[in-house]
Amino acid sequence: MPAVYPAGRLDKDSEGLLLLTDDGRLQARIAEPRYKTAKTYLAQVEGVPDETALDSLRAGVALKDGQTRPAEAKAIDTPALWDRDPPIRYRKNVADSWVSLTISEGKNRQVRRMTAAAGYPTLRLVRWSVGDWTVEGLAPGEWREIQV
Repeated sequence: MPAVYPAGRLDKDSEGLLLLTDDGRLQARIAEPRYKTAKTYLAQVEGVPDETALDSLRAGVALKDGQTRPAEAKAIDTPALWDRDPPIRYRKNVADSWVSLTISEGKNRQVRRMTAAAGYPTLRLVRWSVGDWTVEGLAPGEWREIQV
């Protein structure tokens, strides 16, 4: 049986799609920033971002380790997702909302740092898709095999 490797990573506080492959070239193409594979995240953020904040995400954000590439960013309705265990912290006096953010690089904890830099810290982060692959239709712990 061939060895299987993750194509990319998720930090311990994030959820969603994790691709595993036995194809080293495919793994490199997905994980290497130079290939600019699009990754879409759904982020529940503290507060309700205005267009100025979304525009800053779209333009790219200055982080301590450099400027991010421009991202696709839009406010979205609350997605139909599985329950999170443990649940995120809620604060009665602080609204929260959801943003879809598509990036083409993978700096450490990038989406969390980008939303925080725009003034809207991430409470929950779900990687929804990588390239054409998506977590849609899968429950936590489920998987599907795809022939490429």
